[in-house]
Amino acid sequence: MAKQDLHHNEHDVRHDHDHCIDTALATAETLCIQQGQRLTKVRRRALELIWESHRPLGAYQLLAKLAEEGFNSAPPTVYRALDFLLAAGLVHKVESMNAYLGCAHADKVHKGYFLICDECRNVMEFDYQDIHAALIEKAAQQGFELRAETIELTGLCAKCKAKAVGENA
Repeated sequence: MAKQDLHHNEHDVRHDHDHCIDTALATAETLCIQQGQRLTKVRRRALELIWESHRPLGAYQLLAKLAEEGFNSAPPTVYRALDFLLAAGLVHKVESMNAYLGCAHADKVHKGYFLICDECRNVMEFDYQDIHAALIEKAAQQGFELRAETIELTGLCAKCKAKAVGENA
């Protein structure tokens, strides 16, 4: 399978972290305007915190960070913000981690698939529409209407694999 549109969520010296946060927020503003929605202060800050972490962030981790900044510290506050961000396509839920990750492709309709490193817990999103089309086709052949899908592949990222090989040499 060819790599297509792989988004790494690990820190890289060449990576301009501020740029990706600014891009995510600008995309969120545009999508909200197009969808007739409001990017409230709590929604915006939740999205910003998720992108700042550059790793999947759990709802209670997010709640703690918001509370530190003076936002309402009730769980429904963060869950409403997360529900909005999910529905708007601005974040993905990494089901196996029960955590949220900024969507690298929020400006286009797609299905996100995830590569999760067992060692460092880094998550990489990739957009591979052939997988989605094949799943819909196979489901339809069985008379099944596909309503939701979660594909999370686990293994070792390149850095952890290289580290393991180096330790065993």
